[in-house]
Amino acid sequence: MIQRDNLLGRLNKQYSTMSKGQKRLADYISDHYDKAVFMTAARLGSEVGVSESTTVRFAVQMGYDGFPEFHRALEELVMNKLNSIQRMEVTYGRIPQSKILDTVLQADIDKIKLTLEQTDREAFNLAVETILKAETIYVVGIRSCAPLASFLSFYLNQIFQSVKLVTTNSASELFEQMIRINEKDVIIGISFPRYSMRTLKAMEFANNRNAKVITITDSVHSPMNLYSSCNLIARSDMASIVDSLVAPLSVINALIVALCMNRQKEVMNTLETMEKIWDEYQVYSSDEINYLDDKLKLHLQKPGEKYD
Repeated sequence: MIQRDNLLGRLNKQYSTMSKGQKRLADYISDHYDKAVFMTAARLGSEVGVSESTTVRFAVQMGYDGFPEFHRALEELVMNKLNSIQRMEVTYGRIPQSKILDTVLQADIDKIKLTLEQTDREAFNLAVETILKAETIYVVGIRSCAPLASFLSFYLNQIFQSVKLVTTNSASELFEQMIRINEKDVIIGISFPRYSMRTLKAMEFANNRNAKVITITDSVHSPMNLYSSCNLIARSDMASIVDSLVAPLSVINALIVALCMNRQKEVMNTLETMEKIWDEYQVYSSDEINYLDDKLKLHLQKPGEKYD
């Protein structure tokens, strides 16, 4: 595999043999690699005035298997060249106030496209198969990844009987919740830069107990992959004020749908039971919104009534 740290050297070395379109790509990447790293092949080509196919061929000519591998090399170049403050400035420092919404949403769209281009379908199918066979499913995600872990475990609980969301503020508490994990179980660890050491320790503990380990992270070079047998890669923001978790959430959605399709009968039974429970205990009766005669009817709290 090509050494990623000499990308600029390869561009310089092969520059004289490039076509005009390829030279425009090389010039743009050399001068604006901090911007190019956030672009798909199509968008990069459009930026310099060449086709998407030209951009892909350019990546291959540089010695990469395709644009995804080239893009990973570009990503590592940026990570090595820029410090955290510079990365933030690259993403948002030059955006006028009127363009923030458009820019952020477009950046999230690009991350989903990059994730789709680089997703390992075999790894995804293996993750589905591994989860289906597990006796107990553990899910761990710390800090900004906690909402992803909570979302995933919420829906897994509607499909499987034994799901444990590992929530912790300390390493000792984490191990206490996982004390019974064994070779029949699986743990799904979710972590994106800045990576969580507690999540990594949880996966190490599970691996030492011979449990299956699945990661949802941003790169094949993520430390989260040290103990996993199945890696689901979803692009996150390398340079942002807040973490962009749109692509990871999309991968999690796909995982949930795939699992539901394999357990349709169980899911339907669970939903029917839950509907009966909601009706019996009037879970939604005091705060739901109903549409009657095309008019919105709100169930509002009456004066003197106590809140649930």
